[in-house]
Amino acid sequence: MSRGIRKLLIAVASVPVLIAAAVAALVAVPPGRAPAPMESIRAPFVALDYSDLPPTQTVPARDGLPLAYRYYPAAAPKVAVLVHGSSSNGKSMHALARGLAQQGVASVYALDIRGHGESGPHGDIAYVGQLEDDLADFAAWLRTRHAGAPLVLVGFSSGGGFVSRVAGGSSGSLFEGYLLVSPYLGYNAPTSRPYSEAPWAKADVPRIIGLGILSGIGIRAGQGLTVLQFAVAEGSRAQLTPEYSYRLMTNFASHPDYRDDFKRATKPMAVLVGSEDEVLYPERFPRAIADAAAAVPVRVVSGVGHTGMIADPRALAAVEAALRLLPTPDSSK
Repeated sequence: MSRGIRKLLIAVASVPVLIAAAVAALVAVPPGRAPAPMESIRAPFVALDYSDLPPTQTVPARDGLPLAYRYYPAAAPKVAVLVHGSSSNGKSMHALARGLAQQGVASVYALDIRGHGESGPHGDIAYVGQLEDDLADFAAWLRTRHAGAPLVLVGFSSGGGFVSRVAGGSSGSLFEGYLLVSPYLGYNAPTSRPYSEAPWAKADVPRIIGLGILSGIGIRAGQGLTVLQFAVAEGSRAQLTPEYSYRLMTNFASHPDYRDDFKRATKPMAVLVGSEDEVLYPERFPRAIADAAAAVPVRVVSGVGHTGMIADPRALAAVEAALRLLPTPDSSK
């Protein structure tokens, strides 16, 4: 029996026996096999040129953990912080980061979000909300390096969902603009394809339900247990993050209803998605975003798939154009 399961059983002992038994049964069953690798997700990254990849640097978070990032300097009026997708790390954003810097759009920082890459142990965090705390620490540090420059947060896929969470949450004032690229807005969003069509992330639904019930009554035990498994090739598991705990899954995402994030956001936002996305329904984005916030522009980039949105030259040009329209130094004051 794992340590997490033992802690969970001790915690649920304080609730009524029948509820405790039902919840424990949901949570204690171990996850099944991970899904097979998705070649369409992997292929665009394999083809990229990483010969000029900047070295990893770190800055300490409030708990002392070194947060890893790669820096792409530019003589530009703004600073962009890039947030990678699920299972990945900042290296995956190299083509986009390099392009933005070379085109003079922004100086760029590509982060390894905690639980990924070189930012702490893979697949888990200490509590829901820790990722926002990390971002606040990173943004405060950036403002000491780039005084007066507007900061823009750019997120891809699950990173895009997280960016919407930040924009519509208590940390929304950290950045002057938000760009969501192929954003995953939750399993229940109209823009998300079901697992049967896009087998990238396999969810342990019974365990998620059980931990959700416990969370609703104030019990946090068991939230370090694995609830998501990604379609990662065996040879890539050491570099990527093949599994997420409940708390990482919950934090690295939009809030339960993505529309709330868009409605609460007070800074400019924009959304980009590829017309050939195999994980999302691109044609549904204009209506889905308009239902939440009519003022947020949505552009569908023709001929580009999901991960192509951070690798394909057509998508990179669209991201550059969108970022140029987000706050300039004058408009952010």
